[in-house]
Amino acid sequence: MNKNITIIPGDGIGQEVVAGAIKVLEVVGKKFHHQFRFTNALAGGAALDAVGIPLPEETLKSCRASDAVLLGAVGGPKWDSKPPQLKPEQALLGLRKGLGLYANIRPAKIYPALISASSLKREILEGVDIIVVRELTGGIYFGTPRGVETKNGERTATNTLTYSEFEVRRIAKSAFDIARKRRKKVCSVDKANILETSQLWRSAIIDAAKEFPDVELSHMYVDNCAMQLIRNPRRFDVIVTENMFGDILSDEAAMLTGSIGMLASASLGGTVALYEPVHGSAPDIAGQNKANPIATIASVAMMMRFSFNLQSEADAVEAAIQKVLDNGFRTSDIVTEGCTPVGTKEMTEKICAAILL
Repeated sequence: MNKNITIIPGDGIGQEVVAGAIKVLEVVGKKFHHQFRFTNALAGGAALDAVGIPLPEETLKSCRASDAVLLGAVGGPKWDSKPPQLKPEQALLGLRKGLGLYANIRPAKIYPALISASSLKREILEGVDIIVVRELTGGIYFGTPRGVETKNGERTATNTLTYSEFEVRRIAKSAFDIARKRRKKVCSVDKANILETSQLWRSAIIDAAKEFPDVELSHMYVDNCAMQLIRNPRRFDVIVTENMFGDILSDEAAMLTGSIGMLASASLGGTVALYEPVHGSAPDIAGQNKANPIATIASVAMMMRFSFNLQSEADAVEAAIQKVLDNGFRTSDIVTEGCTPVGTKEMTEKICAAILL
């Protein structure tokens, strides 16, 4: 199999973790007789420095011509003074809109070897296996009108939260399809006691559920969901929610695993999917061989599964991650007493070696 992948390292530790993921892709290709071709592209702060905008048209063209896209991370304090339209994070919004990626899939599964790395008790964490399905192209991040204006001598800012029934039903179908292959439970998270958008969200979710009578649907307010993720995370199977709630809740779910450096993601919906770790660019540790590459490597496994339909290859990558963790190797964000600390490169090398076994 030959596949073309656009690589967007981005900023900060994105450069390092993506380099590790490329090595894993090369090892997978060697073992399973595939050829992956890579095209590098700019986005985020790196693109701002090079061409003055966060998302060059050439990057979008490359992504659209590829079979999949792998992204590292964007942003950093270097570009904090940029105006809103020139923030590095605008590259993420542009990629999602430009590629039609409306469904963000974020698994949060507890590796048994990492239970002691989490701040929660073992009895709360054992058996936790959650997928957060986040609507990605609507809501307050994209709604208009938006902006800052001066009224009566002081600045006033506006952001608009908007959803259509079509957008809600579309993301609901993604969540129900995933749940059918798991424990057949979907929890829809909203704020329907306050927000009209959430009231429409809940109504549209209920309508969509009629096509999936075998899947149990429940509803939860977002503040209660934030509490229950800490109090009793095992109650959740698939969580589906709107853009901003999903952004927050998926990061919270990531910390159940011990570190946000463990959480992979897939953004689906268009003809080309985008895969990225959930963590940010972490400029404070960039270039120091300290970053955890596992989230990006696990994103490669999701790429194998969702974009290329290579189930055995995805299983091999995930099994290798599990094996290396079981053998006690840890990057600094997940290291605990009795484990062996390793850097970004060393962790990548050990996972690659485990794939080839």
